Amino acid sequence: MYKQGKYQIVSKKTLAKGIFDIEVLCPDVAELAEAGQFAQVAAEGFFLRRPISICDIDKDKGTIRLVFEIRGKGTEKLAELNKGQLIDIIAPLGKGFKVMEGKKAICVGGGIGVPPMVGIAKAYGKNAVAISGFRNMAAVILQEDFKAAGVETILWTDDGSAGRKGFVTDALEEQIAKEKPDIIVACGPMVMLKRIADIAEKNGIECQVSLEQRMACGVGACLVCACRTVKDGKEIHSHVCKDGPVFDSKEVVFE
Repeated sequence: MYKQGKYQIVSKKTLAKGIFDIEVLCPDVAELAEAGQFAQVAAEGFFLRRPISICDIDKDKGTIRLVFEIRGKGTEKLAELNKGQLIDIIAPLGKGFKVMEGKKAICVGGGIGVPPMVGIAKAYGKNAVAISGFRNMAAVILQEDFKAAGVETILWTDDGSAGRKGFVTDALEEQIAKEKPDIIVACGPMVMLKRIADIAEKNGIECQVSLEQRMACGVGACLVCACRTVKDGKEIHSHVCKDGPVFDSKEVVFE
């Protein structure tokens, strides 16, 4: 079930160059939303909506947070919206992450794949480890959100300008060697997700990945966001918007 409406923006922040954090007052959406779902957001003057992951949900306040990066004219238009204005969204859409009560999770995000990790890491709280990877220090976002939730927070950058130098997959293998989790959840570039899926399978750990894909309708009516998956031993095409964006990593055809 999802809602469509125009909702008030109650706060707006610039997290890094070209990356914005918008908090939206939408109690009916917040009540339904789960970590890992997304919103289809209308940009004035553009026919197609833009898919944006739900970064965080506050059911008590009735708000959701949308963190997005300017990647074109549509998201550039969305970045012009300010506190007090209305934003037109359809949400919550798609399938979210699994929450395993009392179990331990490692949440891995790469670049703009870090925002979807905030909500799921908070759901696991002290039982979560958040591993984030960015190009450099200037691109680092949301680390304080993980820490405020009591989540062990690990930061790596490609150039070593913040945290440790290297890739999140290296950090993941290090963490697994220290303590094997019950589940790994991840979002980021496909090459990163493939490597994480391989690590999870090698170590016998359940793994869920959130796929980023271009979309049109957002509700499974078109074929724009089709991806290759395996069900019952057969390769099929699934819709990222409706069947995902969260998939069991063993179901995804990464090649």
